[in-house]
Amino acid sequence: MSIHKSYFSKNNTIMSHTYTNTAMSPYIELFFGDVKKELSPNGFSRFIFDLDLQPLEEKIQNKTITTTCGDGMKHILRMKNTSFFDKELLNDTWSNGRRRATSFDLVLYRLPLTEGSQGETQEWDEGVGYDYNLGNSNTTQSSSIKNKILTDKTVSDRPSNWFQRQTINNWTVAGIYDGTNSNVIDGLNYSGLTIIGIQHFELGNEDIEFDMTDEINSILNGDIERPSGWGISFKPEFENITGMTENYSVGFFSRHTQTFYEPYLETEHNNLIDDDRLTFYEKKNNKLYLYVNTLGNSVSLDENPKVDILDNSGNLVEGFGDIESCEIVKGVYEVNISDLTSDNLPCMMYDVWKGIKIDGNSVENLENNFVLNPFNEYLNLNDSPQNYKVSFNFNGIGMNEKLLNTDTRKVNVSIKRAYTSNEIVQKINVQYRIYVREGMTEVEVEKWSNMNRTEHGYYFVLDTKDKIPNEYFVDIKVITDKEVNTYKREIQFQIVNKK
Repeated sequence: MSIHKSYFSKNNTIMSHTYTNTAMSPYIELFFGDVKKELSPNGFSRFIFDLDLQPLEEKIQNKTITTTCGDGMKHILRMKNTSFFDKELLNDTWSNGRRRATSFDLVLYRLPLTEGSQGETQEWDEGVGYDYNLGNSNTTQSSSIKNKILTDKTVSDRPSNWFQRQTINNWTVAGIYDGTNSNVIDGLNYSGLTIIGIQHFELGNEDIEFDMTDEINSILNGDIERPSGWGISFKPEFENITGMTENYSVGFFSRHTQTFYEPYLETEHNNLIDDDRLTFYEKKNNKLYLYVNTLGNSVSLDENPKVDILDNSGNLVEGFGDIESCEIVKGVYEVNISDLTSDNLPCMMYDVWKGIKIDGNSVENLENNFVLNPFNEYLNLNDSPQNYKVSFNFNGIGMNEKLLNTDTRKVNVSIKRAYTSNEIVQKINVQYRIYVREGMTEVEVEKWSNMNRTEHGYYFVLDTKDKIPNEYFVDIKVITDKEVNTYKREIQFQIVNKK
């Protein structure tokens, strides 16, 4: 499993019936209720954003990410709550007097076309505003607000805002959609929106975690037209509450935050290589791989090859011919072999890869071999301990190395039994994770994932292009008989910006 992060290309918070633009604010504030102040917005706000999917699309095109093996891609929108740091902030008030909201629902939806599900895409601009304290109603502005715009660079009424998406283009319906479902234009009521997800917040300090898997995969597959973005709002039932004497809000970090908590779309995909060539056992599922390279670079074949399994006499094993393979990552083909057995074990067997074509040229069949081991060696039928300490050697990255955020590194990991000179561990449950540190807190960047395993050792791929410049750490976890050993900060590196 690997993780890719797609960051926002633009975002803005629009406030009901005002021209206020707050796109450059380091946090977004969604609120509802009532505030009795001229320079503070009444009513409610809505958040809009768009995603930069180009790096993800490039990874799919160059087959760093493939969907022919495994369960495809999963996409989760993640935004960090500004109140998650301290539980003392719960049920407290903001500096502007707003009460922190609890027990509410947020809705993620696709920005509609000019006629709802029909018409043209409503393209919009982010804007240059920062300050939330601008409260102009409808199409008029008081003289005090106009003076504030002229004298305060943090305040802007330029689009996008509640009424305008660009300087000479308005939203078809002010606020993007009508939350009361009273608009006569079909599809621009709340009931006409394409809802991607609804998330309930019990305490109000939870992070946003919207599942966008179907939405993003449909865009990548070309099943739906690329929208101009998405919106997050309170459900209309909260926006339409009347008679309130307080204003309730929840905050999240925006794409302009100066912290590590920039919002992103997390794409999880399965490209794990788990090669059983040196640890192949009968009666269980085993995986074998073909690695295709030209001049040291991985390349794809014209079509997926097929595999025959031959016994130690060179004869085809019945039921194990023309086995389909799949390309799990560019130039690496995986085949699953289940329930293979033999009368005399252990014994040598052969995997023959055939139908190998590249650039229209056919290549002769490739024959590899493996040892089929008895199933009872795969099992431990007594209580003898199987856990042991290990040590690691790395190449592909240096300790405390400074990496440009344009680099991709293959980090090879040699795992040996501790206190031995060369006893290499062939198969072990080993995982890694990547994180940054803020004081005593470890902020996870990539969650625990299995390392790739080949006949030559273990490795993982470090892609810096979707990581924010910072100091990073890598932990390694080894899971053996009833024991989990975590090796802290085995690798430490920094990512720096390319000038």
